[in-house]
Amino acid sequence: MPTGPRVIATPYRPIPLVVPDGMKPNEFFNSAENLADLMHNNGLLRNPEGLLLYRKALGHSNLFDCSIIYNTSTSILDPLGRPVRRTQVPEPVRNVWNRMNQIVIAFMLERYPDPAAHLVLAGEASLDATWPLSSPGVPSIRMLHNHFIVFDKAALAAAPLADPNNPNLTDGGQHSLFQAYMHDVYQAFFDAFDFDLLIPCPAQASRVGLTSYPQGLPSWEIRNGAAALKEVRFWQEYDTILKGFLDFYRTFFGQVSTRNSPPPHDIHFPRLVEEKLLFDNDFLKAAKMVRDQCIREAKYANLIRWQPAFKQLIYRNDDGKLIVTISQNSIGNAITELLGVVVNRQPDAEAYARDEPALLEQLLEVRRRLAAADLGDGIATAHWSAG
Repeated sequence: MPTGPRVIATPYRPIPLVVPDGMKPNEFFNSAENLADLMHNNGLLRNPEGLLLYRKALGHSNLFDCSIIYNTSTSILDPLGRPVRRTQVPEPVRNVWNRMNQIVIAFMLERYPDPAAHLVLAGEASLDATWPLSSPGVPSIRMLHNHFIVFDKAALAAAPLADPNNPNLTDGGQHSLFQAYMHDVYQAFFDAFDFDLLIPCPAQASRVGLTSYPQGLPSWEIRNGAAALKEVRFWQEYDTILKGFLDFYRTFFGQVSTRNSPPPHDIHFPRLVEEKLLFDNDFLKAAKMVRDQCIREAKYANLIRWQPAFKQLIYRNDDGKLIVTISQNSIGNAITELLGVVVNRQPDAEAYARDEPALLEQLLEVRRRLAAADLGDGIATAHWSAG
């Protein structure tokens, strides 16, 4: 069987949203009105911390798919002022979020125990203003949310191969930039962190055999697997990876922007940045190369995402091990593309209706477990009761 990224078709029920005259869809998706619709039509559970569990109306997989969003739509009206990554979330909220993550991931692993049969993943993506202001493809909901998804591997195996040059898979050239010119610097930077529950994982062990993805990303095996997700220490190390990534990204594009610029303000690991990055010739040579190209080519400069853009994943590999990885850049519109799965959403209410009962049965069970752990209260919609 050939390996490579796959394109799968996922049916959905057309959403009965009316975008006000004079607004573009992506502008409307930033609004409190859209979030209210998301809650009333697809909301499953909410808690006083502002975390909302909901069914994905435009899903990645109809086997299992839901999200948790930190809903600040009515408390922070400026979309650019909202928390967009875990490091910006208040610690009490992050603690609740971590417990919710642990319970949902545990459910997926319990319901889909065979790594040969199902691909299980969970993770979040940056949704801040990382696109150029003039770009039409700005993020939709500028609030941090994560994903919980299960794919059937037999369906993936039967799906057609994706175009390997699909920009959602190549990360717009930034991924290859990091790998071609700074792979050793990037790896050495992360190797400097001392983890207890995260073990550096070789590329071959981290890849999903069907797709051969992820490619070239630093990865870590979670020692003790799902049991580790119940430990505070794991989530601290998970956040350390993100903080390290943010320091690397901000330092690099700071040097691209301004030659010999000082370290970014409020970096998390100033000593490592100074020793491992700002005194590394390969790192600074790569920054000069990108800076020079920005000056020469307006189109290239317009594609640069100056602020940190990332996708961070927990997923199960072919051997049943839980793996953590993080992308250097992410212009794709689905977190699944880190694992080589391109989702082609297709409006088909009849096909979605066939999948809906089994999907909802699982989502309502997840809601029951979260509510039992005092992690929120159920939401009633036209499709289900409050529980």
